[in-house]
Amino acid sequence: MKTRDFLRSGHWPTLLAAFFYFDMSFMVWIILGPLAVQIAHDLDLDPAEKGLMVALPVLAGAFLRVVNGYLVDRLRPRLTGILAQVIVIAGLLAFWHFGIRSYGTVLALGLVLGLAGASFAVALPLASRWYPPKYQGVALGIAGAGNSGTVFAALFAPMLAAAFGWSNVIGLATIPLALALIVYLACAKDSPDQPPSKSFVEYARVLRQPDAWWFMFYYAVTFGGFSGLASSLGIYFNTQYGLDPVTAGYCTAGCVFAGSLVRPLGGAASDRFGGVRMLTLLYGVAVVALVLASFGFGSLWAGFAVLLVGMLALGMGNGAVFQLVPQRFRAEIGVMTGLVGMTGGVGGFYLASSLGFSRQITGSYQAGFLIFATLAALALAALTRVKRRWRATWIAEGGMAAARI
Repeated sequence: MKTRDFLRSGHWPTLLAAFFYFDMSFMVWIILGPLAVQIAHDLDLDPAEKGLMVALPVLAGAFLRVVNGYLVDRLRPRLTGILAQVIVIAGLLAFWHFGIRSYGTVLALGLVLGLAGASFAVALPLASRWYPPKYQGVALGIAGAGNSGTVFAALFAPMLAAAFGWSNVIGLATIPLALALIVYLACAKDSPDQPPSKSFVEYARVLRQPDAWWFMFYYAVTFGGFSGLASSLGIYFNTQYGLDPVTAGYCTAGCVFAGSLVRPLGGAASDRFGGVRMLTLLYGVAVVALVLASFGFGSLWAGFAVLLVGMLALGMGNGAVFQLVPQRFRAEIGVMTGLVGMTGGVGGFYLASSLGFSRQITGSYQAGFLIFATLAALALAALTRVKRRWRATWIAEGGMAAARI
């Protein structure tokens, strides 16, 4: 790929704005994970309650992505992003001002944080509609790399909580959100290539197509694994290896940074070698890593290394899935981003909560890791079954000869 050709093919200020908006929103979306150790200490939470606390924003974000996907098609991506960001900022300021003193209030905060996670359904269509099929992997990889915001949460939230108190971190989080909104207002533009708005009946027709369900399942594994681990690793490193919140945050940040950094690489590699080939390889690596992680190595560095490899595979897998989605559903990219993103969030909710319940019931995280590894293995088997049909029909039906499948 020639960088000059890529930049000329779309609108790079919008791509930058989409990335930054997504980045800061994702930072806020999973902020309860890095703060979980301090919150659990103050509110005396058990492992299952901690797991639900960090998983609820992921689940809320999952369902709100469908709402944002619908609004993107109705109101266009730019306006939808502005409205969502204003609501999130106002919500966080309200919780900070009135105080967060109970577990129920924390769960209510998680619902507001879910709207920040729904930024996925805005940022990706905003970027996608500016770029031709042959650059979808790179463009959506760059926009989707905004999930690196989870790194900032893992790095800075525990330190800020130690200095100012964890409830004040919620108020401080509105500062980068406001900065992202300013950049978004200045740089983001809707593409002139906008598909017409669709009715609910037309949205339902998308779900009648088996390929839509396959993509939802594949992303439930790749993004579900990524977001579930990003939300839970702070608790895991604290509980499994006895690390203090700040050190556990550093370890979490390392894993999350790796998974975020390689998302554009996963998209670019899929443009070059084919999304199906990349996903086949990455699912295999993820299965092995998750199975090994389930054994809970006594050595911190061994456990960290295995989780790092798993996050690399899942992060690249996110880019690979969204190299394929626009090839198949370019006219329905808004609603498909919402639907696929929703199931990705559901997968993240399941992994984060199941790790907490596994620890609560068995005293170990093994069952949670092994069940999710089984889901990754099923995704690999399913991909093997559909790939021949995809390669035989997509080019004939959609004219995607310029893009690799």
